[in-house]
Amino acid sequence: MDILALDLGTSSVRGLVLDSDAAPRPGALARRRLRLTVDDDGTGTLDGPAYLACLADCLDELAAGGHLRDVGLVATSAQWHSVLPVDRAGEPLGPVLTWLDTRPEPPTGAAGPADADAFHLRTGAWWHRCYWSVRLPWLRGHAGTVPARFVGLVEYVLGGLLDAAPMSVSQASGTGLLDLRALSWDAEACELAGVGPGELPELAPEGWRGRLRPEHARRWPQLADAAWAAPVGDGAASNVGSGATGPDRAAVTVGTSAAVRLVQPAPVGAELPALPERLWRYRVDHHHVVTGAAYSAGGNLFHWANRELRLPEGAELEAALARIDPAGGVDADPRFGGDRPPGRAPAGSGRLRGLSLNTGAVDILAGLMSGVCRLVAADLVELESTVDGRVEVVLGGGAMAASDWWRRSFAAVLGPRRVWYRPDPEIGATGAARVALGRLGEPVPLVGIGRTDEAPSPAPSGRRDPRYPS
Repeated sequence: MDILALDLGTSSVRGLVLDSDAAPRPGALARRRLRLTVDDDGTGTLDGPAYLACLADCLDELAAGGHLRDVGLVATSAQWHSVLPVDRAGEPLGPVLTWLDTRPEPPTGAAGPADADAFHLRTGAWWHRCYWSVRLPWLRGHAGTVPARFVGLVEYVLGGLLDAAPMSVSQASGTGLLDLRALSWDAEACELAGVGPGELPELAPEGWRGRLRPEHARRWPQLADAAWAAPVGDGAASNVGSGATGPDRAAVTVGTSAAVRLVQPAPVGAELPALPERLWRYRVDHHHVVTGAAYSAGGNLFHWANRELRLPEGAELEAALARIDPAGGVDADPRFGGDRPPGRAPAGSGRLRGLSLNTGAVDILAGLMSGVCRLVAADLVELESTVDGRVEVVLGGGAMAASDWWRRSFAAVLGPRRVWYRPDPEIGATGAARVALGRLGEPVPLVGIGRTDEAPSPAPSGRRDPRYPS
């Protein structure tokens, strides 16, 4: 049986076909770029119907190439935090707010949670513009038509294709409205969001599977009998795809944005691990949580620099970076897109310092990349406080795959920890497939930084989940 793995990202939609071991089938990849609307006022939105059309184009391309004929399971990695207001028929009442949108603010005079620390521990989130507790009241205040319901981008997209599209606990945890221990909507968070029964998506039970609607099964007959697994938040999926699924190994992923995360066992109803005040926590599935920090800066910094600074290209750029010490470059604050929670710095908070007449474009790029490394290093120390010890680190993501210098810079800043690299630009999609297959803890091939040899991923020294032996 093959697996169709979808990655519903911010800058692109991708679909790839994997074999039964979750390894990519050669040539079975379709990708469509997305038009993200951004503005200096903090806007960061996507067009929902256009997004669905891009996914359909990917499926058409894979079907035309004969890649879908043996697919029996569809797994999805999807962005966290997005929200879309819809009418009673499920039609959009505006654009999709992505994680990048920094405009929402709490209503004037609103008091927030009664006990902020308890709220953070229950939901893994804060009363912050990134979460639905602030976003939903803001959307109501800016909507021309009163929304009937609110959905995430993935629920809207899959709702257009499947017989049903309930919200997975992984996606629900990214809203900031889920009680992570009880796996139900949190009463206080819903009160802050101003939502009542029927205004939020139904939560998917453990083991949920969906099917294509008849009209879409006729369009893609190869998928007519395929089961669709509950989507996984992109950060959680990336940890699994990186082989960072135990308490002794963290993942640092850099794609459009960046994050550092650690997965820990947490069955439903069990007491949750300690949660430092600077870190968020979401769900991987019904049995695991993922704790970490995220940043609006990542590969988008390279795209900005490439557009504005006329960087050299290809081998010439790598050669120029190689002349700069790892983690070097100008002194830079990379928060061009503002802070992710719990920070509240708005878009436009980036800074460059110490420029001289000898400063070049590559020095600026290196400084921005090094700035991301330092943000990650500080929060990794916080993460390690939850497991009482130093962890190994696995680097992954498209931006990591594209830059050897950035990988070496992370290794320099994160040392003396052991730093690995997962050479798979589709770690989110492959991670979602492993979650859907129930093979979350299986080892994956990793590369030691500074070496070219691949080696099986060594099992972390901590105790593994017995349901997922390595």
